[in-house]
Amino acid sequence: MKTILSTAFVAAILAAPAFAAGTHGGDHHDEMEVGKPGDAHHVDREIRVSMRETGDGEMLFEPRNFSFSKGETIKFSITNSGDLEHEFVLDTAERNVLHKQMMAKMDMEHDDPNSVRLDAGGQGEVVWTFSNAGSFEFACLIPGHYESGMHGPVVVK
Repeated sequence: MKTILSTAFVAAILAAPAFAAGTHGGDHHDEMEVGKPGDAHHVDREIRVSMRETGDGEMLFEPRNFSFSKGETIKFSITNSGDLEHEFVLDTAERNVLHKQMMAKMDMEHDDPNSVRLDAGGQGEVVWTFSNAGSFEFACLIPGHYESGMHGPVVVK
């Protein structure tokens, strides 16, 4: 049986430090270090993202990296073009590592505005405002996927 956990619950378990602008809880208006949920009616750009695996066992996102301007709201239109379940999670690299370790201990799904989990052939979206400059990461945190190459940098200038 899969467990659906909110970021608030995961953050409490991980005892992650709170970001100065607020903690990221189950409330979809909270801000994280990587930014905050965006308004779908005020999107600056739409980016199509494909998630898939290759014949040699590599798992990847296309495109493999992103660069945005601070304050930009992006609609990520995400397609799982592979044969396995994949997810797209935006966060800091450090928090993704901690979250990945937690996911390895239990079968869980996310119910957060910074992520979407899709079955093979599935489509979804994440609308996100990058309100803070810095280096962040997008990743698939399903056990084994990150290690197979399913992560990439997000630079916000």
